[in-house]
Amino acid sequence: MRLRPVHLARWSARHPWRAITGWFLFVLLCLGSGIAAGSNAATTKDFWVGEAGHAESMATDAGLQRRPTEHILIRSASGPLDTARANGAARELTARMRALDEVREVQAPVPSADGTALRVSVVMEGAELDGRKNVVPLLAETVEVADAHPELVVEETGSPAISKGVNDQRGEDLALSERLSLPVTLVILLAVFGSVVMAGVPLLLALSSIAATMGLSMLASHLLPDPGVGTNMILLMGLAVGVDYTLFYLKREREERARAGGRLAPEALVELAAATAGRAVVVSGLAVIVCTATLYLATDVIFSSLATGTILVVAVAVLSSLTVLPALLVRLGHRAERRAARKAARRAGRGAPAAAKPENGRIFTALLRPARRHPAVTLCASVLVMLAIAAPALGLKLVDPGKDTFSRSMPAMRVYDRLTAAYPELLVKHEVVTRTSPGRAPEARAALAELGRRAQADPLFARTGKPVLRISADGRVTVLELAVPHPAPSEEAIASLDHLRDRYIPATVGKLTGADTAVSGDVARGQDYVHHERGKLPLVIGFLLLFTFVTTAVAFRSAVIGLIGVVLNLLSAAAALGALVLVFQGTWAEGLLDFDSLGAIASRVPLFLFVLLFGLSMDYQVFVVSRIKEAMDHGMPAREAVIEGIARSAKVVTSAALVMVTIFAAFVFLHLTEMKQMGFCLAVAVLLDAVVIRMMILPSLLLLLGERAWPRRRHAPAVAEPLPAGGVSSARARRRGPGTGRRDTP
Repeated sequence: MRLRPVHLARWSARHPWRAITGWFLFVLLCLGSGIAAGSNAATTKDFWVGEAGHAESMATDAGLQRRPTEHILIRSASGPLDTARANGAARELTARMRALDEVREVQAPVPSADGTALRVSVVMEGAELDGRKNVVPLLAETVEVADAHPELVVEETGSPAISKGVNDQRGEDLALSERLSLPVTLVILLAVFGSVVMAGVPLLLALSSIAATMGLSMLASHLLPDPGVGTNMILLMGLAVGVDYTLFYLKREREERARAGGRLAPEALVELAAATAGRAVVVSGLAVIVCTATLYLATDVIFSSLATGTILVVAVAVLSSLTVLPALLVRLGHRAERRAARKAARRAGRGAPAAAKPENGRIFTALLRPARRHPAVTLCASVLVMLAIAAPALGLKLVDPGKDTFSRSMPAMRVYDRLTAAYPELLVKHEVVTRTSPGRAPEARAALAELGRRAQADPLFARTGKPVLRISADGRVTVLELAVPHPAPSEEAIASLDHLRDRYIPATVGKLTGADTAVSGDVARGQDYVHHERGKLPLVIGFLLLFTFVTTAVAFRSAVIGLIGVVLNLLSAAAALGALVLVFQGTWAEGLLDFDSLGAIASRVPLFLFVLLFGLSMDYQVFVVSRIKEAMDHGMPAREAVIEGIARSAKVVTSAALVMVTIFAAFVFLHLTEMKQMGFCLAVAVLLDAVVIRMMILPSLLLLLGERAWPRRRHAPAVAEPLPAGGVSSARARRRGPGTGRRDTP
């Protein structure tokens, strides 16, 4: 592993145009192959979890599965509803809908209890998830009818229309996040490099890595179905790690160039950067990949998609930093040499020497000062602050965000609110699925009828309308639909599910021998999913801790460093989760961040946070500790090496963190509350990790441990030389012969 980055960089440096051309051909090949193969979308079956999944499996096998259904609400534009005109609009609407290939059935119009509205329900063909793709013709017909009846308000909603609205909104949100994050990222890179060309290199490679990964993810979807969220993660992580890896490599190459003072050719400088930053990029990328792979343990189609997208984009970003980046640096290096020669000539004419820039500014020096002077006090104070931020996480509540939690900026959601206000029985439906032998089917239907009567006597269930029984063709499977007039995430809806599973089923159909009964529906899906995620969280975190320890300990040959990595990652993740609970679980920040509190945290966020944060934290851990170990390998005492390594990496690590914070923080401005929570949590986590963990806690801890944190050095020099300006890699380069690209000075 140590030599491979150097070999790749050396070849790219010697054949820059081949490397550059090869990279962009690779990107085009990946993207073209993906487009040609297409994407394999996840089906409803891929989302089945727990008892709800079992119920849906039985119903689907019997042909009684859920069908995508749209509801058209007809009401008066002003004043009381004209029943005759409303019925006329309903007849026209029914005729139009029945003529569509996408429509399976149009149900009879249903007036609301207060007589202010009329509802026409349309059952669509195809699977439940296909509704969002097929709903466009239905929406168009609804608009035509609305235009033909200006005295009425004719509007459509339903799960297909809402899903389409969410997809459209997600696309607009991603475009917004790019418009917000790209300019800020460019400004940060300009501040770091002071050059438009050099600042553009990380963005160019990050965007090309994203393009290549898009194609690869389409190919991968034929092995692991795509639920439609992988693209979000590829854009998010591709920009973050792509810029970060390139930034570390670029910064190291510029350091080596400044220290060489013109004595080394660009090819040799690239090789020096590859020997240090290149190896760190490989170790960091592998750490992120290994950590992210633990998401597969969740056995969830969404997490598997997120893991696949992240692993692919990180691998491609690492490849770009080891192949095309060295080639670009060589070409830019020759250009920089010519520019430097012209500047030197002008300075010689004026007789003014160039002023050396300090390695770090006053801000970084001030941040490091407490750890250098008072490590014990700094360590205790910083840990207490992080624990205080983490404390609200003890009150964490999880919820599976359903359609009731979506943004009301979508027209379909505003219509949904009006529909459920007029027809509260449409808010939630429990589906009790029973499968038995044909001979006992009458008993099962009688038991389900009794269950329905008991449920209707419960104030948590809807009193209006009779429970609906649907029976399979062979009579073996029966589905009982029970309406609940409460939103899916509400305590009342959850309590109604508990009553159903714990009381009414055991007392009725549960008594039948040989009957297989399970409950599905929006509430059951959400609750079973939350329980599934809770059950997987300890397993994933356990493997994360193990992988983090092993990866760090092996990379730096120190069990102490591995243990420190685990503890610090846990601390930063806990603090970020505490900040998330503090902001999003209550209501005080709703106006500030423009969201409607769920009263809980989306169930996917904590698991996603731990996995992604552990991977990203390894970035900073690897780059910072690599600089420390590099100094120690040259013979510097542990305490001095810690100060030297952290001081030299502080600016670039903080700059990389600011890039990530910018990218993640852009998600706070999106509409979906779950995406807001993810973006906020990751932004806070990265900021705390880069500033508090890497600038205060880590140096304090390593200064206190001293030599005990590192493997014993066998052959320490008798007199420790001061570390050369270029570090160990520059010292080696100066001892090499002309074949490495060193230029002989006159």
